[in-house]
Amino acid sequence: MLPPVKKNRVITQLPKCFSPSAALHTKDSFHPQVRAVCQVQKPGSISFNIAKVIVVGDVAVGKTCLISRFCKGEFDKNYKATIGVDFEMERFEVLGVPFSLQLWDTAGQERFKCIASTYYRGAQAIIVVFDLSSTTSLAHARQWLEDSMKENDPSSVLLFLVGTKKDLSSPDQLEKIEREAIRLSEEIKAEYWAVSAKSGDGVKDLFFRVASLTFEANVLSEFEKNGSKPYGDIIKITDNPDNPKRKLSCC
Repeated sequence: MLPPVKKNRVITQLPKCFSPSAALHTKDSFHPQVRAVCQVQKPGSISFNIAKVIVVGDVAVGKTCLISRFCKGEFDKNYKATIGVDFEMERFEVLGVPFSLQLWDTAGQERFKCIASTYYRGAQAIIVVFDLSSTTSLAHARQWLEDSMKENDPSSVLLFLVGTKKDLSSPDQLEKIEREAIRLSEEIKAEYWAVSAKSGDGVKDLFFRVASLTFEANVLSEFEKNGSKPYGDIIKITDNPDNPKRKLSCC
């Protein structure tokens, strides 16, 4: 039996975007069909859905620190570079439905690219990370996105362009690089965020947004495939301790 979701991982409202000028959606709430499906789930049912999220970007831009800050509430300035791929699982409850993110932390070093790329397939969200104090890392963001999209369907993946080390940037430097980042995010149809793993500024909001939008996309996808079914049949009991691939499914 799985333990209950932590109180600080419960999502009842769609989290706001970081910047309306560079957002995947600017709406204020979850899609009405998603709310309806979740409200009529069968009594006592436990629906457990897992979304794969890959985190890519140059070495030392702060990918591991970003994930560690959210999952463990820690910041280690003496971290060691990721070798190949690392992995964290974070559980949520979205609109009363248990939901998890698989966070795949991929190596940024060139010699590990081949290893990391084998884990790109099947992503439902891609977080492309760059350093807000490094224009070079932002310039490389497009290539990281292109590499990760080779293994995925562009029409079914949510994209996030995330600037880290916000605490290290001067106001003038931050304003300049953010203009470029927002321009790129509009071009690649990604949602832009600026965060600091060191202070924690924006990190929880970012991952709550990722969890909410991937959850919504998954439910809408199930509803589209099974639209003739009653709402209560879109989400069913799928929580089997022996089955690691628990997911939203239709009866």
